[in-house]
Amino acid sequence: MDAPRWLDERENRAWRGYRRMRRLLDLELARELMQDAGLSEPDYDVLSDLSETPDQRLRLSELADRMLWSRSRLSHHLARMQQRGLVSREEHPSDGRGSIVVLTPAGRAAIEGAAPGHVAAVRRHLIDLLTPEEIDALGALTQRVVDRLSGRAGRAV
Repeated sequence: MDAPRWLDERENRAWRGYRRMRRLLDLELARELMQDAGLSEPDYDVLSDLSETPDQRLRLSELADRMLWSRSRLSHHLARMQQRGLVSREEHPSDGRGSIVVLTPAGRAAIEGAAPGHVAAVRRHLIDLLTPEEIDALGALTQRVVDRLSGRAGRAV
């Protein structure tokens, strides 16, 4: 077994800073989203993913994959969203075992109402603090990590 490659001071500062920033940023964005729009981050993720599809519907399994959630966890969350009238579920037309998650008019109104404030918060707490060069660097960095973690390293996205 190889000896661990401990982080040096510079690497440790970057790693701990990233972790602290991520926690604080996630916490603040979630707080503002709930306060301003009455939506949780998972609610927003479901609604925005559905709203970005041409027919405003996705197979439950595809939505779970996008959110990095188990189908069971997503199914429980969708049940709560259904009770609030934000989404509905339909049986998959060609696969009786699958279901389709559909954005309702109330869900469409909720995401349209929440998006401007959420984007403003993302700008206020992150984007507007960065230079254009830092935004480019952040985009490249995050894409590299996402590619590695999703097994796509070395392939064009």
